Amino acid sequence: MEQGWQTTPALDNSLPGGWALARCQQGFLADSNGVLFPREWLKRQELSLSAEHGLGYFNGEPVWLLELQQPAEVMGCHWQGLRQFMLQADYPTFRMLSFAEQIGSWSSQHRFCGRCGSPTRQVPGERCMRCPGCGLDSYARISPSMIVLVTRGDEILLARSPRFVPGMYSTLAGFVEPGESVEECVAREVREEVGLEVGNLQYLGSQGWPFPHSLMLGFHAEYAAGDITPQADEIEDARWFPIEQLPPLPMQRSIARYLIDLYLARRLGHPEPVLPR
Repeated sequence: MEQGWQTTPALDNSLPGGWALARCQQGFLADSNGVLFPREWLKRQELSLSAEHGLGYFNGEPVWLLELQQPAEVMGCHWQGLRQFMLQADYPTFRMLSFAEQIGSWSSQHRFCGRCGSPTRQVPGERCMRCPGCGLDSYARISPSMIVLVTRGDEILLARSPRFVPGMYSTLAGFVEPGESVEECVAREVREEVGLEVGNLQYLGSQGWPFPHSLMLGFHAEYAAGDITPQADEIEDARWFPIEQLPPLPMQRSIARYLIDLYLARRLGHPEPVLPR
């Protein structure tokens, strides 16, 4: 088994041993050693367990997620949100927590059937919640979205959302609408968010993003026409930045930063970065 994080089809919950994560609305349980606890020990604590999911393998060891209805006090432990782990944890741990966050969110949001309202049951060995009343299956899903760096020669377009940390600028992003291609989404979102037209789209890679359950499809796009007009309530500020004078940027492991760093490397003749996997 390879080192790092590996997802697998759902592990059988009847298997003994292994490691476990504990998650509730307040985040993940952690102590001075990290977020993984002996599974059998953790299940002996006073936890309001609502579901258990076999996630995969971390450094070759099986890992389960214990989904809790409410936080529990465990001596020597604390609860920490995923965004803090995004900034602090090593990348394999963040990938594991990202996957656990998405599985936990799906599980908690499908406790009842969306068609008849009956309580659902987890299907052994699958990422599926099944309604025993009407038979509706609800699988773990992702929402496709695009993220794009708009370029104009030695300038790149960066924008600020009111939700960003002070001073930081990033690329544009948005969810794909039903019946829409990702390329159509790029053009529409850029038009809606900053009032510009773009062309010459280049797809560059994808990254799962757990806020809450997105698959980010990354692009470069060239400016074609228009003047910047930020979308009210969505974009606090947007402007063209010379590649030698950039503001604070997103974190290194994000696809947004990869799109920016890749364009800079190509423009300046530097080695191209690799999207974290």
